[in-house]
Amino acid sequence: MFATPDEAEHAFYEALETGDLAQLMEVWSDDDEIVCIHPGGQRLIGHDAVQSSWQEILSNAPVPIRPTRQHAMQSMMNAVHTVVEQLTVDTEQGQQIVNCYATNVFHKGTSGWRLVLHHSSQAPDDLGPTDRQDMPDLLH
Repeated sequence: MFATPDEAEHAFYEALETGDLAQLMEVWSDDDEIVCIHPGGQRLIGHDAVQSSWQEILSNAPVPIRPTRQHAMQSMMNAVHTVVEQLTVDTEQGQQIVNCYATNVFHKGTSGWRLVLHHSSQAPDDLGPTDRQDMPDLLH
């Protein structure tokens, strides 16, 4: 279905933005060992637990989210993407951007690239210097 992990990731975030649970679950592997950890949440294992969590989240409204600053590592069968997710949230002071760090792990199977793990956690209020640019400078 997805020819590259980038295509799968794009479909994942597009489904969140449009609130499309069916499209979102198409990105996930059919394997019952999939894992999802939402910011501050418990580790959810299995297709039913993951789907139930997203159904609850999307029942309120689509998720205004934009992945940025992707860092990708890929082998023939697996890909690991880390991104900074920028979520738009309504507060008493108006709309604010909240940053989260997310790790998305994809596996290549007979039906193409599919998501097997999504782990997101809130980023510090003041992102570090490597998170303010697409490619970090030399670290050492």
